[in-house]
Amino acid sequence: MRIEYLYRFPVKGLTAEALESAEVGEGGAIPWDRAFALAQGDAEFDPAAPTWLRKSNFLCQMRNAKAAALFSFFDPRSGMLAIRAPDGSSVVENALTEAGRDRIGAFLAEYMGEEARGTPRFHYVPGHIFTDQPKKLISLINLASLRDFEGKVGARRHRRRFRANVWFSGAPAWQERGWIGQQIQMGGAVLRVVKGIARCAATEVNPETAERDANPVEELRSLYGHVELGVLAEVVDGGRFAVGDAIEVLGD
Repeated sequence: MRIEYLYRFPVKGLTAEALESAEVGEGGAIPWDRAFALAQGDAEFDPAAPTWLRKSNFLCQMRNAKAAALFSFFDPRSGMLAIRAPDGSSVVENALTEAGRDRIGAFLAEYMGEEARGTPRFHYVPGHIFTDQPKKLISLINLASLRDFEGKVGARRHRRRFRANVWFSGAPAWQERGWIGQQIQMGGAVLRVVKGIARCAATEVNPETAERDANPVEELRSLYGHVELGVLAEVVDGGRFAVGDAIEVLGD
């Protein structure tokens, strides 16, 4: 098995950024993955005492399909984050400064329009990540599982609907569902697979059109009797992994 694609998602709900490699620490996530998020005005997120909140508290494609039409790019060297809307309007600010985040938040709130609740705030808290799970985890999806799913549905289901960090090849379809509780070697890092990924309404959104044009949750349930695609893993031993690196199941 090998890594075919590697991604981070600097802003929760926005653009995937392709990586060649990543260095992860024990118990950590891919650097800058879900490091930023727009909290809705009614979300009880306190940056001075950050705690995990469900995705519905933030700008996310489960609730906000139009987020898929935004293009974003983050440069960790400078801290600059650029976001462009379909009408050509944009914001380019230093997301590591409070003033920059205020301007980014205002831009996103205006773009969201009626979907913005209260006065949204754009957040970055060093050490905190805005993932869908309380723990820092890495998501992996088997390309063969996606292909099997597409074959049974009879239509393409773009991989960007599923927003995974790692896409891999070389394993039979759905074999990864049997890895839960086992360790895997991925490049120079060792991970423990902890659970499957239960899909949500975010997968309804076509990443190319920002329209809800399919229902992968119901398709998975109907075809396989479950709603999972992919697995989540925690880093046991930190290290570097890259596109093309091997993945090996080590066992318990």
